Amino acid sequence: MSEDLDAAMREDPAARSKLEVAVAYPGIHAVWIHRIAHALWSRSTALQPVARIISQIARTLTGIEIHPGAVIGRRFFIDHGMGVVIGETAVVGDDVLMYHQVTLGGRARGRFKRHPTIGDRVLLGAGAKIIGNIHVGDDAKIGANALVVKDVAAEAVVIGIPSQLHDGDVIA
Repeated sequence: MSEDLDAAMREDPAARSKLEVAVAYPGIHAVWIHRIAHALWSRSTALQPVARIISQIARTLTGIEIHPGAVIGRRFFIDHGMGVVIGETAVVGDDVLMYHQVTLGGRARGRFKRHPTIGDRVLLGAGAKIIGNIHVGDDAKIGANALVVKDVAAEAVVIGIPSQLHDGDVIA
């Protein structure tokens, strides 16, 4: 929990104190509740319905939907998280910054890996949609409202619909 608070303080210049973040940041609450739901989900199939109920309570309270099967790394921070959706087979690395209305969604039905894998230190801009069993490499930046349906190399910057590699350092 302390690492999550530190990440919020590092990533959000508006954060004034760890107490404020712990009490008033729904992205932090969603991640903390997810960690409980994920532990139940991973422990036993008998506990999976309980994990799903917990995740739906978190969705109602925060506006952020994280399936309890999703794997979330350390120091993950969701800033202004309303509308975030993270699917069951999604994997999110360490030190990822995600803004509101981001979707880590699937493109197929079935019981297999159908959601994206996000590397470490990735920035996911507001409204970005990363869809399917694809990989976003470490230190990549996904621009606001980008639609990503293909793998993204480490350190790449992608923008647009569908997303394209961007040469500059600034995300449009």
